Amino acid sequence: MIDIKVPSVGESISEVTLLKWTRQNGQYVDRDEVIAEVESEKATFEVNAEQAGVLKTMANEGDTILIGSILAQIDETAVKPEKPVAEAPKTETPKEEKKVEAVATSVGEAVKATPVASAIITDKKVDTKTIEPSGFGGKIMKNDVLEALAHPGKKSFVGAELNTRNVRTEKMSNLRKTISKRLVEAKNTTAMLTTFNEVDMGAIMDIRAKNKDKFKEAHGVNLGFMSFFAKACAIALSEWPTVNAYIDNGELIYHDYADISIAVSTPRGLTVPVMRNVESMSMADVEKTVGVLAAKARDSKLTAEDLTGGTFTITNGGVFGSLMSTPIINIPQSAILGMHKIQDRPMAINGKVEIRPMMYLALSYDHRIIDGRESVSFLVRVKELLENPALLLIGKDPVKALLEL
Repeated sequence: MIDIKVPSVGESISEVTLLKWTRQNGQYVDRDEVIAEVESEKATFEVNAEQAGVLKTMANEGDTILIGSILAQIDETAVKPEKPVAEAPKTETPKEEKKVEAVATSVGEAVKATPVASAIITDKKVDTKTIEPSGFGGKIMKNDVLEALAHPGKKSFVGAELNTRNVRTEKMSNLRKTISKRLVEAKNTTAMLTTFNEVDMGAIMDIRAKNKDKFKEAHGVNLGFMSFFAKACAIALSEWPTVNAYIDNGELIYHDYADISIAVSTPRGLTVPVMRNVESMSMADVEKTVGVLAAKARDSKLTAEDLTGGTFTITNGGVFGSLMSTPIINIPQSAILGMHKIQDRPMAINGKVEIRPMMYLALSYDHRIIDGRESVSFLVRVKELLENPALLLIGKDPVKALLEL
């Protein structure tokens, strides 16, 4: 028997929570196959089988386990069972069933429903947003549609009945505990203030509209907003170094590089993976890195190294529809930039009213190290770079650079 122990996932972390077994007790597993997912106070990690064999689990999902403890055992002497090759019988679909399936496609590709439920939805013209799916994987069942028709305008909580008074208790995850602790610490230990500004996103939107297809063809990734914001922040951080610094034991720690954390929301909580040396990245490099980090966060594959460090943070509440917010500093950093929803608003342009795509920006900062002049000037500089994207190339107006002004 080979012992599979809980691996060390970072300094100062002494325990993890077993989220789930991806392979079950008694099953045969291959070498390096993922057998479990565990969660530390910082992120979620996978545990792999060190050898092929039959798995014997030693803990239950939800258990808190110390680093180095035995999580499972593998009997490497077990013989791998052969999978019988069975030919699926060919059966004709009855004509009536085929007709129902055809109706189901009219409900929409994004909506998963049984054929009967789809037929009722189409016939009764039911808004699928008012239906609470009860089937596996969010599939809409027949009774779900009938329930929505019987109680129009009434919508119960997911998994609950109408008029319920049920209260549920759920154990707080290590990750959620850490998020809670860090947010309270940030509020209690920093002199946090927030300054606001707004940016006209028209120039960036025009660049994306004209170049998005060629950009994807050349680099294999979409041209998003994050690359513009990350590059603008990198330039502004180089010009206002205190925004890129933090306090440590009474000393000011300055950084001559921009390691920018990006806030990523996952079903288990907020994580902030880091992009290293953004000042040295191209726009394509930023977009590729964002894509990789977002995918790793979504699949719970972020490592301790992905989450370590960071000198400044960008968070985008606009993807959820937020028009304005006051983001909380990601300690020990001293500042965080909040992006928000782009909304058409009437603006005074050269004495005339024009409808422009505007975004509010919010910079929360630690007033112990960053003065008002520096915070406002930093945000104004970010605004200038975003409204004039050509400045991102050399950081200066081309004409002024030519004239050495």
